[in-house]
Amino acid sequence: MNAKGWTGRRAFVTGATGLVGSWLVEALLKDGADVTILMQDLHPQGHFAKSGALQRSHIVYGYLEDIACLEKALSMAEADTIFHLGAQTIVGHAFQAPLQAFESNVRGTYNLLEVCRRHQGAIKSIVVASTDKAYGTAGKLPYVETMPLKGIHPYDASKVCTETIAQSYAQTYDLPIILVRCGNIFGGGDLNFSRLIPGTIKSLLFNEAPIIRSDGKYIRDYVYVKNVAKVYMALAQLLHQGQAKGEVFNYSDDHPMTVLAVVKKITALMNKTHLRPRILNQAKNEIHSQHLSSAKLRKQVALDHLADFDASLNETLHWYRDFFQR
Repeated sequence: MNAKGWTGRRAFVTGATGLVGSWLVEALLKDGADVTILMQDLHPQGHFAKSGALQRSHIVYGYLEDIACLEKALSMAEADTIFHLGAQTIVGHAFQAPLQAFESNVRGTYNLLEVCRRHQGAIKSIVVASTDKAYGTAGKLPYVETMPLKGIHPYDASKVCTETIAQSYAQTYDLPIILVRCGNIFGGGDLNFSRLIPGTIKSLLFNEAPIIRSDGKYIRDYVYVKNVAKVYMALAQLLHQGQAKGEVFNYSDDHPMTVLAVVKKITALMNKTHLRPRILNQAKNEIHSQHLSSAKLRKQVALDHLADFDASLNETLHWYRDFFQR
């Protein structure tokens, strides 16, 4: 995977202070890019603030729902590359407050792409983040890119809308867009402790039994945030080379696991196997089994040198040990 060629390039990132965005911005800056971000708010203990990326980025304060703000941001950024990660990404929050999810994920997407259309000559690549949940419940696994999208719950449906809008702008206005569908993303900096991996690590660090909301048998992909950032950057490079315009790519490490298997790996890594998980079996409005095939992506981008799950989990644990100083 070639991450070179970013010196002198200008990138604009939405969702930069979130889990993926913070590591993506850090990687872009490290490789020499000039980065402008749209920022709504900032967790002072999050990775974006603690990594130093905040001080090295150009910041426009505002919302995806404000098209005038986006026009200002892109005019200031003079970006040739757009990474659209900004969204309401927490499934439970979207279920409780669907209007907020639709406003952010749907209006935010068409606002951004409309401004990109107005700046079309300067923009060489637009990477739009999607999710495996857009597929909904499938009769056959793993998901492949040609399967229909059947997301019905608020978060899932909002990402289906995101993809439809992106494809409309790609096909109608020839915008250089790539869509990327990922599974569950984990890594240091995720301060949403309702998620499985950070929640389990936090519980074990404080010598508490980890909590599993489901029956533990749900199957998911778990992909490392640093790997996701590298994939986004590699796909942006493809677009810069005139390849893969309008394409959709799945990204996973092709090793799906049950929730219980992930918890067992973490407890073994932390030498806390005596703390047996509490299985609540209370999960609602979640698809039982989901995992992606990355076969199409692997034909375009070398993935062999990305960190494997065990190494990624170990790095993640070190991040949280430092965060909690335990």
